Amino acid sequence: MSPQRPDIPPPVLRPTAPRVRAQRLRFAMPRSVPPGLWRRVPPAVFPPILGTLALALAWRGGVPAFALPAAIADLLAGAAVAVLGFAALAYAGKLVRRPGVLRDELAILPGRAGVAAGVLSLYLGGALVAGFSTGAGRLMVGVGLAAHVAFLAVLIGVLRGAPPEQRRVTPVWHLAFTGLIVAARAALEVGWPGLAAVLVWPALAAAVLIYAVSLRQARAMRMPAPLRPLLAIHLAPLALFATVALGLGWTGTGQVLAWAALAVAVALAAAARWLLAAGFSALWGALCFPLAATAAAWVALWRAVPGDAHRLIAGGLLVAATLVVLPVLVAILRDWARGRLPVKTNAAIA
Repeated sequence: MSPQRPDIPPPVLRPTAPRVRAQRLRFAMPRSVPPGLWRRVPPAVFPPILGTLALALAWRGGVPAFALPAAIADLLAGAAVAVLGFAALAYAGKLVRRPGVLRDELAILPGRAGVAAGVLSLYLGGALVAGFSTGAGRLMVGVGLAAHVAFLAVLIGVLRGAPPEQRRVTPVWHLAFTGLIVAARAALEVGWPGLAAVLVWPALAAAVLIYAVSLRQARAMRMPAPLRPLLAIHLAPLALFATVALGLGWTGTGQVLAWAALAVAVALAAAARWLLAAGFSALWGALCFPLAATAAAWVALWRAVPGDAHRLIAGGLLVAATLVVLPVLVAILRDWARGRLPVKTNAAIA
């Protein structure tokens, strides 16, 4: 047998088993959903519903400004409440199957935003229902307050046990902790101005703290492109405080806040290309409520301080909000109907 030539390296045998094992791990099948109705209802469906409810309230107030038939606002209100009723029933069925699924939802950002929006939707649903039955509207607002307290108790428990990166302040915190301003907005609609005035102050304290921490974090880190639509939530408290202030007769404060909300809305519109750089996702639902709330704030300003300029801005905001909110709602409901939304948002399974 001839000796091996020194210029030819010996053959190297490379095992293939680790490579096959890695591929199997990478392409593992997703966890299957047990049979049964509404086991994986995605809470991500609630942010656009919340925006639609706010839009219906804005149109209800804006109909007199443009001499439109009241039936238009009533039709939108009825449709919004019906969608809320179906989504709430489906999600309640999920909670009944396994109440602990709520903690699983609140452990991830889309679930946290969705559940918070679902709770706030009860307030605005009550505000709309009050236009037809004051008693039923007040009942819904009361249920919303009870659900909000329970939600905050569970959320605080989840945050306390979460790792530091999951406890970082995000715009979604406004929905949870500043959300009492939505209850104040609904309290005005159902005839409880005293309750509205009381709820303003804890909501204001929460909003100021969240704004301060968010500003400090913005200097130290950049928001990833897929999460940038959540930044629009920062607009919602300004618009809601403006609406409530005007409803309570604090006209000067309401005017300042309404103009501030408009300035932020214009800035978001100017940065739309950057804000939506990642393309359409369920997080676009976060755009709906702030835009509708800003339109409602300007409708309230026109009613408190009538003028052509206020009327023109209110009309433009109503049209813009309608052109954004309704298409996003339809797209997200379609994803839910096709079974894509639970997978895309990693919804928990009951």
